[in-house]
Amino acid sequence: MEARSEVDIVPATVADVPMIFQLIRELAEYERLTHEVVATEEQLREHLFGARRYAEVVLAKSHGEVVGFALFFHNYSTFKGRPGIYLEDLYVRAQHRGQGYGAALLRHVARIAVSRGCARFEWSVLDWNQRAIDFYRSFGAAPVDGWTIYRVTGDALAKLGS
Repeated sequence: MEARSEVDIVPATVADVPMIFQLIRELAEYERLTHEVVATEEQLREHLFGARRYAEVVLAKSHGEVVGFALFFHNYSTFKGRPGIYLEDLYVRAQHRGQGYGAALLRHVARIAVSRGCARFEWSVLDWNQRAIDFYRSFGAAPVDGWTIYRVTGDALAKLGS
């Protein structure tokens, strides 16, 4: 990994919502999932900065330019009896990859987890994204064997919740 350029990791503000939305679209394109992006800036504004905040965002900036972001939220381990942090998205813009910004973002969120007394810090990685898998393994992360993610969405969620 190339030496990291100058970077500041800062909490996002409501004024950053358009940039966060742009980064989410870029991430979706990278992950070949643009067809799944139905979020709006208004939803992000409400859910990130409204009365009930569902997630937090930090931005990586180099010389004032946004080069990446991390979006995360708390979960809870009943077995550990402590909160955890789930990293929903970590993304560095293509032209800035390999310069240590992703590592800076990952370390920053890990420090937040430690400072908040979290028992774990976890995330999901697409099976085909070997670059990300190798990146995360370089920090000691390991896949959770024996667990499969299940998801209910759309009509199935509506039916289950009725």
